Amino acid sequence: MNTTAGATPYILSFLSDLQANNEKAWMDAHRDRYQTARQHFIDLVGHILGELSIDDESLRGLNPKDCIFRINRDIRFSKDKSPYKNNFGAAMAEGGRHTDQALYYLHLQPNDESFLAGGIYQPPPPILAKVRQEIDYNASELKTITNAPAFKQYFGEIQGDALKRAPKGYEPDHPNIEMLKLKSYLVMHKLTDKQVANKQFPAQAVAVFQSMQPFLSYLNVAVS
Repeated sequence: MNTTAGATPYILSFLSDLQANNEKAWMDAHRDRYQTARQHFIDLVGHILGELSIDDESLRGLNPKDCIFRINRDIRFSKDKSPYKNNFGAAMAEGGRHTDQALYYLHLQPNDESFLAGGIYQPPPPILAKVRQEIDYNASELKTITNAPAFKQYFGEIQGDALKRAPKGYEPDHPNIEMLKLKSYLVMHKLTDKQVANKQFPAQAVAVFQSMQPFLSYLNVAVS
């Protein structure tokens, strides 16, 4: 990876300027800056993948470019016709950004809107049913994972929209009903611009993602 101290500050600077000038003419005039910022992001994702794949075999051989989302927005059904996103995002899992598995997600966005996240977001009913079944059978392992000090430090608790009532097939007084009500199983660690711009950020991101690995492994056992 390009380990120059200016890599992540360059990304944030470009995205900040793009946010203030979100139009095709500006992007066309600053295409070189975009390509440089994008390459910095590709290098960062590649570094993170390399470090995580030491313990997570599913990431081995994954091309960083297969994880990165396009900067162009889909404006067909949106009132906001801004052509570009004001962030860089990457979904890291076997299969890249098109995976059905639990994934690591890196999101860089200026104005303290960056974050590191992971899990499964709004999975289709068959996958959601598998996760709930795993929790029903083996909640103790998930509780051990989420009670670990590093997990608590970085993520607090599992997040996600939840049903108001018990899902079909589960009693309202089930001992783990609040976890079973969830429709997504996510964790998030928010970041300030200062943290992202720090030269230690790549190592810090790896540490946060490593603390997430047991949670993702648990979800992927359920999904598979």
